[in-house]
Amino acid sequence: MTDKPDGAQESGSAEHGQTSTGRAILRGMFGLGLFAIITAGLIALTQLQTRERIIEQVKLAQSRALFEIVPLSEHDNDLLADAYWIEAKQLGLKSPREAYLAKQGGQVTTLILPVVAPNGYTAPIELIVGINSRGVLEGVRVVQHKETPGLGDKIETRKSDWIRAFTGKSLANTPDEQWAVKKDGGVFDQLTGATITPRAIVSAVHEALKFYQSNRESLLQQAAGSAFQQEVSDGDA
Repeated sequence: MTDKPDGAQESGSAEHGQTSTGRAILRGMFGLGLFAIITAGLIALTQLQTRERIIEQVKLAQSRALFEIVPLSEHDNDLLADAYWIEAKQLGLKSPREAYLAKQGGQVTTLILPVVAPNGYTAPIELIVGINSRGVLEGVRVVQHKETPGLGDKIETRKSDWIRAFTGKSLANTPDEQWAVKKDGGVFDQLTGATITPRAIVSAVHEALKFYQSNRESLLQQAAGSAFQQEVSDGDA
């Protein structure tokens, strides 16, 4: 058996080393790619689960708030079933939301509108506003917010009774100029250390009442499963 020349042996070793290095790099790249795919999948799954939990919590809060505005003793229908989609920029809505009908003996007694106060202190404040057939507020509740703990979060009923001051108010018994916090010459209290939050809610509720007044007939004629879309500019009938 004839030995290969030293140069041939060195060349073969070099080629073998390069092949091994290339394979190692490919294995490393494959491992990193697989790790990235698995990590991205886990992040996406976590985000999806978190989003679903958030949506579930918002719906739960909304359900509780509905029955605070219109207790069981004041309606005989299924509030959650008697709902329809509504879209209206005047209510601060950027996408369709559900409005709810409270009925007694088949007659609509209260319409509960979804409302967003866009200019909260830290983020938009999501509300539901109950207005009875006479245009009087049955109640207002916050269903989602990110206001400052200890200050702006007093808009929650478990923190204070501030939000209950809207009950019984209407455009008839509260002139436009009074729809403001007392600091601005209105009739609504501001929160200690927080003016922006109550100012945003007062303005949003006032807009909801004006929207109801302008669109009352159309709103009350909607049946469950139908939709209402305001196609006019804000403030117009």
